[in-house]
Amino acid sequence: MTNTKYLGEQSSDTKLFFELTPDRILAAVEEFGFRCPGRVTQLNSMENRVYEVEVELPSNYEPKSPSERFKIVKFYRPGRWSKDQILEEHEFLSDLKNQEIPVVSPLLDPSGETLRKLPGVDIFVALFPKQGGRCPDELNDDQAERIGRLLARVHNIGAAKQAPSRLKLTPAVYGIQNLEFLINAKLIPQEILAQYKSTVERICALTETLYSGIPLHRVHGDCHFGNILWGSEGPFLVDFDDMVQGPAVQDLWLILPGRDNDARQKMNLLLSGYEQIRDFNRGTLNLIEPLRALRFIHFSAWIGRRWNDPAFQRVFSHYGTPGYWREQLGDLQDQLTVIQEGGFSSHQGWEE
Repeated sequence: MTNTKYLGEQSSDTKLFFELTPDRILAAVEEFGFRCPGRVTQLNSMENRVYEVEVELPSNYEPKSPSERFKIVKFYRPGRWSKDQILEEHEFLSDLKNQEIPVVSPLLDPSGETLRKLPGVDIFVALFPKQGGRCPDELNDDQAERIGRLLARVHNIGAAKQAPSRLKLTPAVYGIQNLEFLINAKLIPQEILAQYKSTVERICALTETLYSGIPLHRVHGDCHFGNILWGSEGPFLVDFDDMVQGPAVQDLWLILPGRDNDARQKMNLLLSGYEQIRDFNRGTLNLIEPLRALRFIHFSAWIGRRWNDPAFQRVFSHYGTPGYWREQLGDLQDQLTVIQEGGFSSHQGWEE
């Protein structure tokens, strides 16, 4: 299913974020049944608006952790996801939590719902517990295997049902549709447009062939190192905002995106842990480089759709310059070469 609204955000949608006054933020949290003393801290988030809000605890309750004194309130970017799409994210999180998989799932409001709409503003809002944790500088061997087992459990649940409203991570959606947006928005300089278009189309054609027969199911979608935190009881997953229906390998390569021997050795360990819980088709390792290319294309289109947001203009000041697009074209041409040469299809360096 194509989310046409997502593929063409309206400038008025971003302006709604300007209406997130402190009073409205606190009121949104209190709608979930909490009282707020007034302490609010904005957290880093480009796509949505996310705040840490202090809440009052019952006088006779002794918190097990300082984190219990705070909640995380998330205001979804208007126009990006529909209500059904957000609820499918929440359903996935609920499914995972019910199977005791360590994720941070949304809290229920007094009526038993996880999603509310901000009064007077067309913005969806959800509330999450604060979960303490850290990102290690790198994974040791034991951690790599442990993450593999965790992702296998996630994918067992992810494959149990569909999420029909969520985007599919395919060459058509992440490649061709993003290309069409960039062309229609006239974001690519005319002097490299033909080369960029041809390169993307060739990448997508090759990737479409590699996708043949590969099952798609619910995956995290953006499972990079920063979205796996380690607490006292081990790893847990956060930020399922980019959940998609995609191939299982998407959640593996983002954790270890490198191509050097160390990354390969760690990936072998991650796969070893994964295969203790769930079968993995190692032939899908040849999707790593195509998925990397699709991520490049998607990233450029993502910034372009958000360019009316001043935060994006500050962070991505290089975006849209001739230099930016030359770099993007060069990176995609390099990816095309790697894909044509087989990528990881030979499994060289991978243990069977």
